[in-house]
Amino acid sequence: MQLYNKLSAKERAALIQEAGEDRLTLSFYQYAHIKNPQIFRDYLFIHWNKLDVLGRIYVAKEGINAQLSVPAQKFDEFKIFLDQIEFLKGVRLNIAIEQDNMAFLKLKVKLRNKIVADGLNDETFDVTNKGVHVDAETFNQLIDDPNTVLVDMRNHYESEIGHFQNAVTPDVDTFRDSLDIIENDLKDHKEDKNLVMYCTGGIRCEKASAYYKHKGFKRVFQLEGGIIEYARQVEAKKLENKFLGKNFVFDHRMSEKISDEVIAQCHQCGKACDTHVNCVNDACHLLFIQCEDCAKEMDKCCSDHCKEIIKLPYEEQKKLRAGKQNSNHIFKKGRSENLKFKKKLDSSIRIEEETV
Repeated sequence: MQLYNKLSAKERAALIQEAGEDRLTLSFYQYAHIKNPQIFRDYLFIHWNKLDVLGRIYVAKEGINAQLSVPAQKFDEFKIFLDQIEFLKGVRLNIAIEQDNMAFLKLKVKLRNKIVADGLNDETFDVTNKGVHVDAETFNQLIDDPNTVLVDMRNHYESEIGHFQNAVTPDVDTFRDSLDIIENDLKDHKEDKNLVMYCTGGIRCEKASAYYKHKGFKRVFQLEGGIIEYARQVEAKKLENKFLGKNFVFDHRMSEKISDEVIAQCHQCGKACDTHVNCVNDACHLLFIQCEDCAKEMDKCCSDHCKEIIKLPYEEQKKLRAGKQNSNHIFKKGRSENLKFKKKLDSSIRIEEETV
């Protein structure tokens, strides 16, 4: 019985091209109490592999977090399968704004301690005791209320290319960092302010809403379905779009355009740009924002050093990165010394803040 992916990304891409059929990129999550994650994980893989479902799925005792690519003609069959699982019956599926048949090229169902890493002891609060979910229309009304504090629960590299108007966007690398910062900043307003949160698809602010309720906040709200569902409802209901820029996504596309504004800058020259790339030096792979001109000048690298590395014969490059492994530091683009304009901009902001 096959329980793991056996095809390479290249082999899978060829099969998708050969099939010539459309696929749907979607995501969903659900907090629940899963007694045996291993059995549930294997059960999902066996059934989804038969349906040619691809993607990245995390399963833990606290629930499931899934980002998937499903053959369009098998979507109904996929939905029927989900509805047969008690805690997933009727679960909201966030369909991507922009579709790409190559968004995922492998089926990876992985066990995790948690579906959202938070650095917390799960025994301290119940993740299913969540705050109030609101739709796009109610969300717009809430964030217009002067008694509301709107918080972006995503990391710095996500909010940099797109966020809601007047949102607090913590300059953090992890979800865990956000929890403490927000609680400290709002500790005097646990009863008199609306704490309204949003994230990509809702999973992070749902856990945060349970955490803040546990910490004594009385008026906790979250945008149901996150930015993905908000964009869909804005289009369907012709609502005012209060989101500026792009929504960062964790697949091959890297982002979805939500509005026409470009609110970020190239990290190498400062030109208006919101295109995320990874440095082509495999030993670096740094995530950063790069305009077309800099991509051409820098050979799609983040630095002169990486530019020199990629000119070496492939075997020499392999030797240089032997035994080394890229970590989550590739996401800390704002902290990289390689990105000279970004570092200069951050230094200017800090000096300005200190003199005010």
